Amino acid sequence: MPQLPAADYPADVRARLEADAGELIARYPDSRSALLPLLHLVQAEEGYVTRTGMRFCADVLDLTTAEVTAVATFYSMYRRKQGGDYQVGVCTNTLCAVMGGDAIFESLKEHLGVDNGETTEDGTVTLEHIECNAACDFAPVVMVNWEFFDNQTPASARRLVDDLRTGATVEPTRGAPLCSFKETSRILAGFPDERAGAVDATGGAGPASLIGLRLARGESAARVVHPRAGHHDPHAPQTPQDTPAPDPSHPAGPASGDTEEGA
Repeated sequence: MPQLPAADYPADVRARLEADAGELIARYPDSRSALLPLLHLVQAEEGYVTRTGMRFCADVLDLTTAEVTAVATFYSMYRRKQGGDYQVGVCTNTLCAVMGGDAIFESLKEHLGVDNGETTEDGTVTLEHIECNAACDFAPVVMVNWEFFDNQTPASARRLVDDLRTGATVEPTRGAPLCSFKETSRILAGFPDERAGAVDATGGAGPASLIGLRLARGESAARVVHPRAGHHDPHAPQTPQDTPAPDPSHPAGPASGDTEEGA
């Protein structure tokens, strides 16, 4: 099998990783399906996917190093160089950007003295822009090691990274308490988060994301708005969106007094 020009792990480290890898591989009918969690596993070891880590994955899965490298370099969730203890990702996709994400990102670059994908000199924070954090109803959103910090501003984001760098306690808006990037990588590999209370912590979607589900369940009355609200032409033919939503408290049928005789 072709090998990367990389040394192997020390014997004790390799033995520990092989035990963890065996547990992960056993969860899949085809061993190669365990490659993604194994890449998280080796990333948890050194903070990024090293050539040694890719060689390890190839060895235990009986893959070529080229196959492993192709996957490790395709997904942005795998670091290719050493980074900080905290990965600060600023959403700069459309909604977050127009709500202030671009301003937050530019502010943090200046405040930290780093560019996209770079790490502060103290090795604490790696800054990067994220295409979407899947939390549009809380825009603009910043994520630290994939935990949510919602409704941010340039000022609040600067305070956040300052607290991270000084070791102050930082609480995500929702979800589990923060842990280091290495610890996060191990959790993403599929191992349980053994910190007290971490599993019980939750962070669901906000009201704006759930309105469609509430409507489908009949938990919220529909508000039908004419596309030309305030400029309705009473002589124009009605369309479905012109018709008020039915009131579930009144059964459908002719109104009182509207009989065939009185029609």
